[in-house]
This record gives sequence, structure tokens and C-alpha cells, in this order.
Amino acid sequence: MSKYNPVFIILALGLLIGVLTFDRYGESWDEESLQKYAVKSLAAYDTWSGQGVVNLGRDDLAYYGPFYVMLVEDLATRLSLAIDTHPTDIRHFLYFVTYLAGVFAFYGLAIRWLKQTPAIGATLLFMSQPVLWGHAFINPKDTPFLSLFLLSIFLGLRFFDLLETIQKKETDLRSKRISALLTALWLVSVFSLFIFTEAIRDYIASLVLSAQAGNTNIFTLIAKNIAAVPAGTYTQRYFLLFLQVRMYYTLLITALLLFAWYKFRPDLLKTFLIILLPAVFLGFATSTRILGPFAGLIVALFALQKKGRQALPALAMYAGIAMIVTYLTWPYLWMDPIGRFFESLNEMSLYPWAGVTLFNGVGYKSTDLPYSYLPVLLGIQLTEPVWVLAIAGWIVAIVGGEKKRGLVVLSLLWFVIPLIGFIVFRAALYDNFRQILFILPPIFLMAGVVIEKLKNVNWQIMLISVCLIPSAVGIGDLYPYEYIYYNSFVGGVNGAAGRFETDYWAISYREAAEYVNDTASPNADIWVEGPAHSFSLFARGDLKIYSAGETDRAESYKYVIATTRYGLYEASHPDAEIVHRIMRGDAVLTVIKKP
Repeated sequence: MSKYNPVFIILALGLLIGVLTFDRYGESWDEESLQKYAVKSLAAYDTWSGQGVVNLGRDDLAYYGPFYVMLVEDLATRLSLAIDTHPTDIRHFLYFVTYLAGVFAFYGLAIRWLKQTPAIGATLLFMSQPVLWGHAFINPKDTPFLSLFLLSIFLGLRFFDLLETIQKKETDLRSKRISALLTALWLVSVFSLFIFTEAIRDYIASLVLSAQAGNTNIFTLIAKNIAAVPAGTYTQRYFLLFLQVRMYYTLLITALLLFAWYKFRPDLLKTFLIILLPAVFLGFATSTRILGPFAGLIVALFALQKKGRQALPALAMYAGIAMIVTYLTWPYLWMDPIGRFFESLNEMSLYPWAGVTLFNGVGYKSTDLPYSYLPVLLGIQLTEPVWVLAIAGWIVAIVGGEKKRGLVVLSLLWFVIPLIGFIVFRAALYDNFRQILFILPPIFLMAGVVIEKLKNVNWQIMLISVCLIPSAVGIGDLYPYEYIYYNSFVGGVNGAAGRFETDYWAISYREAAEYVNDTASPNADIWVEGPAHSFSLFARGDLKIYSAGETDRAESYKYVIATTRYGLYEASHPDAEIVHRIMRGDAVLTVIKKP
């Protein structure tokens, strides 16, 4: 564990900074809707005890994987009862802790291909990017997925390393047949019971209707007066009974299978135990964002390259466990796992976002962005040393031959090919590039290659220190709006204002609420443009908050709160006096007007 000691120190320092700063970040535009989705998804688990229904659809954001938001919502609810902290701040701290877990996984990958000091440098450069640091506190979707993706790849590659240590034991033919038979029975019965869930529910409904029509079947025998109760009630009752029986059957046959492996095929049991954690995290990643299986594909390609066909049984086990975890943590999939998964994949690949993305002074639809969109944003939102080091790192790694071949392949699979795909196929993107944060780690791994090229450790430390200066300045100057960072290639946030997106999630509404709390008269009427909940959460309890879409209106307003996104600050009450601006540099994030 000694090679991991440096990252534990880095994480401890990061955690200390997080503890001192986490309570200044506002709630992002999307958080409220995701919290509602989390609550509804958690309620779906009542069916496991024979109560409630799974009632999730497109309007509930069911196409999004709910694992991470469910986890945070449950933890935040429990912690809010124990500590006197705003629930939003609790969530933000949990987001940040998740980010630090991703930093640990990044270091684990870095130390796989780099020596310790360059691995530390690459980790610090990755961790301290202002864009990532800011998102780490406010983003309930993209930075958690980045961390889960990193953990999936780190643990996946690690488990295939550990598989090399398993010694295969000679097994007699009878033992092989017993274990093979039980494995086949488990696969066929368990997967059938889950895959055909909707068909089984429809069959139960048809039997209930048939029984109510006077035909004799199992339900006429177990229900005394089936015609007196609505068919839907009986269908739901017996379907919930099926779900419970299925759960008990799955647990029983799984325990039997593991015992058979223990008795007859200990090598398979050891493989299962080694593969369990990586597969569980892959399932968590998939149940957070639909692109989670991509991490599994990267792991599989490395495994096949290393072990060839011998990796296939372990990969089958890996995929099977990941699919089960995904299913269990994504209630929307329960009724039709395969169909609904591909529905979600199709929906999220062409997400019908109706807003307009500001890019270089022009508004674009999310599916009609110029080909330069991602290259430009990646060039101006990461700190200046990153691309200089990364490009040089690719050259050094390619020229270096076999020594860094694995890292080159990883970078191609994880960054280059996906980036080209996003550009060529014009994936629906908005809010800059937050949706593709998960492809960024290879950039920083390649930056570490250049650091390693310097043979003198003192020179390595000096280069790392110099490269971290822009990160430290950016975080310090922009706090708590680090996610709006732009580097000097575009003139910083001053040069980006009005040309590129800045506070697109209205994080500054918290600061606006604090200003109004200090200055507004009791029971004042406040008009809020955009995400009114981001303001209301931090506003005084006596203030009356109004926003678009409400039928209630006040005769006049003491204050008008408007974000600069979409030009709302200009369109809303244009004749009102601006009494306060929330700014970073020359960039105005939110204005407060007094009509």
C-alpha cells in the first residue's frame, strides 16, 4: 500500500478544503427535478415488501439511471436528521466525496503506467482543474459518473491482474457436470424470470380476467370472490406476489450455485469473489448514465488482449453481475429490462433538449453544433499547461514503443475515439461539455508521461508546481463558481462573457438570495426568472417568491432576480433599475433589479 500513501495525503487535503468551502455553492438548475426522481425511484422498492407500484415514465426522468441520485437522496435525508446543515450543502458535500473517490481511482490507473512522482503530478493536475473542481460540488450527474467510470476501469483492470493468481484445480468429470448444470439452470431460470417480467404480468392479468369471466384456473381456486374486486387490484396483488417469490427463488438458487462452486469448482468461486466488486461498480455506473457499459468494454478489450479466450468465462460473469446490479438499481427497467434499456439509450443519445447553447457569441440547438464546438471548449476550459503536456505526452508515448503501449491504447479507446464520435455524429450537447467529462482522464494520464520524461525528481516536482499555478489561481478567483472557468487563451472569464456559457446552472442565485435576505422588507414580493427553486431554497421564509408558470401574480415586486443566461436579465423588467450584480471579473452572472 506504500505506493498509495501519496494519494491518501492528497485526498485528505482535498477533503479538508471541501469541509471548509462546501457550504457556499448554490443549487444547480437540474437538482430539484433529479431529487424528485430519486424519491419516486426509492418509493418503487416498496413493491419488494408487497406494497406500492412502479410508476415511472419519461416525465419522471426515468430514462436517466437513478442509482447515484437515489444513494445521495437517501444519505442526505438521514444525515439531515443528525446534523444541522442545509440539505443542499449535505448533497454537495456527498458529490465532492464521490469526486475524491474518482481521484483515487485516477491515481490507481496513473501508478499502473507511471512512476510515483509523475503519477502524483498527473493526479494533482486532474483533480485541481477549476471546471472539474466546481462541478464536483454542484453536479449530481456528470462528475459522479466520471468517478464511477474511473472506479469501474480501475477495479476492472485490477481484477484481471488478480485472476492471474488463481490456480486451476483438476476437477473430475462428475463435478464439472454438476457445476455446469447448476450454472446453466441459474442462467436460464433467473434471466428468464427477469427478462420476461412484463410478459408474466400480462399473463397474470389475462388469468384474472379469465377467472372473472367464469373460467376455471388457479385464481378461481385461491380467490373466494374474484368477481367482486376490480381486475386491476387482483393483477397488482398477484404480480407483487410473483416479484416476492422471484426474489426468494433468486436468492436460494444463487446460494445453491455458490455452494456448488465451493464444493466442485473453487476456481470459479474465487473468480466470482474477485470479480464481484468491479462488476458491482460497473452496474452502478450503468445505472447512473447509460454510457456506463463503455467502461466494461474497455476492461473487456484489455482482458482479451492479455488473456485471450481464457478471459471469456470471467468476462461473462463480469457482465452478468453488472447487468443484475443495473437492473436492481434502476426501477424503470423492472417491467421490461431489455426494451426499456434500449429505449433509454435511444432517448439519451438524441436527448431533445429545447434550449439554446451559446458558443462563440452564437446560439445553437444542441443537435446542430459546429464541428469546432468540442475542440474549442476543451482548449479553453482546461488550464493552459494541460494540452501542452498532453500532446507532448502522446508523442513521447508513441515514440517510446512498447513501454507505454497500454496507455496509448487506453487513451485511444477512452478519449480519442469517443471524442471523434461525439464530433462526427453531432451528439446532442449543451452546458458546454459537462456530459462528456468522463472521457477526460486520459488527457491527464498522457500529461504524466512528459513529467516522467524528466529524469530528475526535483525537476519533475518543479514542473508539477508550475503547472498547478493556473489551477490554484482559477479556483481562488472564481470560488464558488469555478465551473465557469476559461483560460487565458480566450481572455479568461472576462473574454468568455457574452461569447460562451458561464453560470448556466444559476449557482449564483444563492448569493442573490443572501443579498435580498439582507435588504428586503418583511413579506416582500420577489420575482425570479429561471430556476426559482435555486433562489427559494436560500431565501428568508417570509419572502413571497413568484416565477413564470404560476397563476398567482403580485401587483408589484420589490426585487427581480434574473440570470444572464438566455438574456433573461435583459428581457425581464427592462426598465427596472439594477441595484446589484453578482460577478466574477467582468462576467455578470446574475442581476438584481428594483422596479
